[in-house]
Amino acid sequence: MKSLWIIIFITVFIWSGISPKDQFTWFLEVLPAIIGAALLTYTYKSFRLTPMLYFFILLHCIVLMVGGHYTYAEVPFFDGLMGAERNNYDKVGHFFQGFVPALLAREILIRKSVINGKVWQNVIIVSICLAFSAFYELIEWWVALMSGEDAEAFLGTQGYIWDTQSDMGLALLGAICSLLVLSKSHNQQLTKVTTN
Repeated sequence: MKSLWIIIFITVFIWSGISPKDQFTWFLEVLPAIIGAALLTYTYKSFRLTPMLYFFILLHCIVLMVGGHYTYAEVPFFDGLMGAERNNYDKVGHFFQGFVPALLAREILIRKSVINGKVWQNVIIVSICLAFSAFYELIEWWVALMSGEDAEAFLGTQGYIWDTQSDMGLALLGAICSLLVLSKSHNQQLTKVTTN
């Protein structure tokens, strides 16, 4: 399983770095995937995650690398999808920005016994995801201020004035969906990981 994860990650990473649409955007978009892979490598023996979480982290990394290769505004098959006037691949990315961190936060909070009670646990998880999403929007803003016109492809607003708000809304939706859809099967995997 670990070898397959590494092979897929490296293959997509190499593909994404071959003649990307914009080199600066590619670097900015794949950097979180590189940091994530480095953290997973560092913590693999001391805090091994559930197979489900490794799978979704890889999927999120692929979303980032595809967006980095094309820029989020120009990913094929997402132009005019469902009648939209813009390329909405960035919305997929922001949904994943809530979906996967919710699973990660949930796993850490449960395994470290940080919070008692499912209601407060879910409130804290969603809050963590919203904070992460807001911080990412701040990073986009800082990059735009520092690089000027070069940041347009990274921001991916495509002239949509509510881009930041809809990005955070989709991260919120992703976090809630993750908790609703995956909690039961995640609990089963957590039982196996903590008893081994």
